[in-house]
Amino acid sequence: MAVSVRLPDDSIREMPDGATGADLALAISPRLLDAALAMRVDGRLMDLRTPLAEGSRVAVVTSKDPESIDVIRHSAAHLLAQAVKRLFPKAKVGIGPVIEDGFYYDFMVDPFFTPEDLVAIEAEMRRLSQEAVPVLREELGRDQAVALFQGLGEGLKVELVSDIPADERISGYRQGDFYDLCRGPHVPDTGKLKAFKLLNTAAAYWKGDEKNAQLCRIYGTAFHTAKELEEHLRLLEEARTRDHRKLGKELGLFSFHPEAPASPFFHPKGTIVYNELVNYMRSLYARQGYSEVITPQALDVALWKTSGHYDHYVDNMYFTTVDEREYALKPMNCPSHCLIFGNGRHSYRDLPIRYADFGRLHRYERSGVTHGLTRVRTFCQDDAHIYCMPEQMKEEMASFLDFIRNVYHTFGFDELRVNLSTRPESRLGSDEIWDHAEGALASALDEAGMPYNINAGDGAFYGPKIDFQVLDALKRPWQLGTLQVDYSMPSRFGLIYVKADGSEGQPVMLHRAILGSLERFMGILIEHCAGAFPTWLAPVQVAILPITDRAHDYARAIRDRALDLGVRVELDLRNEKVNAKIRDAQLSKVPYMLVLGDREAAAGTVSVRHRHRGDLGAQPLDGFFDALAQEIRTRAR
Repeated sequence: MAVSVRLPDDSIREMPDGATGADLALAISPRLLDAALAMRVDGRLMDLRTPLAEGSRVAVVTSKDPESIDVIRHSAAHLLAQAVKRLFPKAKVGIGPVIEDGFYYDFMVDPFFTPEDLVAIEAEMRRLSQEAVPVLREELGRDQAVALFQGLGEGLKVELVSDIPADERISGYRQGDFYDLCRGPHVPDTGKLKAFKLLNTAAAYWKGDEKNAQLCRIYGTAFHTAKELEEHLRLLEEARTRDHRKLGKELGLFSFHPEAPASPFFHPKGTIVYNELVNYMRSLYARQGYSEVITPQALDVALWKTSGHYDHYVDNMYFTTVDEREYALKPMNCPSHCLIFGNGRHSYRDLPIRYADFGRLHRYERSGVTHGLTRVRTFCQDDAHIYCMPEQMKEEMASFLDFIRNVYHTFGFDELRVNLSTRPESRLGSDEIWDHAEGALASALDEAGMPYNINAGDGAFYGPKIDFQVLDALKRPWQLGTLQVDYSMPSRFGLIYVKADGSEGQPVMLHRAILGSLERFMGILIEHCAGAFPTWLAPVQVAILPITDRAHDYARAIRDRALDLGVRVELDLRNEKVNAKIRDAQLSKVPYMLVLGDREAAAGTVSVRHRHRGDLGAQPLDGFFDALAQEIRTRAR
């Protein structure tokens, strides 16, 4: 008896009854079997050892398939767990999922693993890889699975199995002397895993709950080839040198203190960068028709109940009581802007109205997820809300999409990823409203020629949204801007405008941000440019470095000239050799250094050095300042 399956080229292949994906790969080509990692059956990834089903569409998955890297990394997580159990039999295994660029596995172990332990575990993983241990899938009932893991002394697995419905079949994987609960799929044997690396450990609560036991999490990564792994490790090392927390300290930009957890203190140089970001956005707002507003920090809790935030966001809000009245520190600006809009009477001729706000926001983030500037508890957004008629939405969205592309280009973020997030399960408003809002956003993206992915169910509770990711210098994605459609909040606040026929209409509210959190954007930008800000944004734009005391008066005159021109300048009059002064300016990532000696003082010139391009030679003072002014004025990258 034969089984017929359809291949990707639509050809039909007949195989013996009971034949597996591995048998199919061998029948096509021995080389294909050697390269095979899994198979795709009717669109679903499955193990190669799975028997073929009559009439199914089957594709053999190799390293050329984008999905294959997750199979490799998931299998590497199991390889890690097997190695740990061999070396540390008393360790209890938790979960080991694939994450972006790698995987992790949690273990209940005391004491936690040390760096030396990781070296030994990785060596054991390599031994297991060389053994080419078969990876075998098994299906069993819940009671059978509970008994199996109880017998293995794996209490964490017993807890996971117990959470599965009683009538659901459970799959596990046997890998030599190791057994794990898993949906799969996995590689056919451990010999397919050759390029992997354990990276570090961290503490993690079981099931992410602070009330549960703290486990030791081992992070690792895996690739198809050693070359890919080597390149990834190189980028990780580059990322460490660009870490904004490290550079922020070295460059004197900001610091954190236990007196205000996850809340940055910006130093003078960091404050310059911060303010320049705000000034840049303000300069664009004037041309884009935005009006800036200032709103209170703390507002009555009743406001947040009206807006819907209290029901959906209460766990992330801070509260205080004044004169027996409960207030909340604002986590966002939108309800305040609704109060401003509702304070007056608006005609259709007034719309759209665009309110921009750089007010400080406060959101509670658990200590385990805060991270430098990129995840803080107090921050400012380049936040704005647009109130428009429904028929104006298309034009407003088109204008915003053009706006956001131009801003990102200024900072060197030319590669965008766009996601359209649709309705979540918990939401405000009717399906009809959501249909219209989602359709408007999709249409705007289509007409702007912006490719996008659908992120189903990830919209805000009040409306769908577009999220914008940029890729930094290391090709890492960062989410920044957003555009969100909101029919619900204008309704909840009773906002109206007078139509041309004298009747009342309800405006649509568009929530939008471009940089997003300025703190987060600053952290991302530091890593993108490795702390070497473009000249217009640099805390110190020019360092003046006199060689001898005789050039001090000339150096002071140049400093005064620079200050008159609005250039941020530092004068280094230390009794140090000029090479030491240049080195310090380089370490501070100052864009331009003016080296001054007797010759320059006599000729009225400056010897110019650039932090990247090196010695640019002697230049007339006026010529240098003219070129510098042009670079700053145009915000050259």
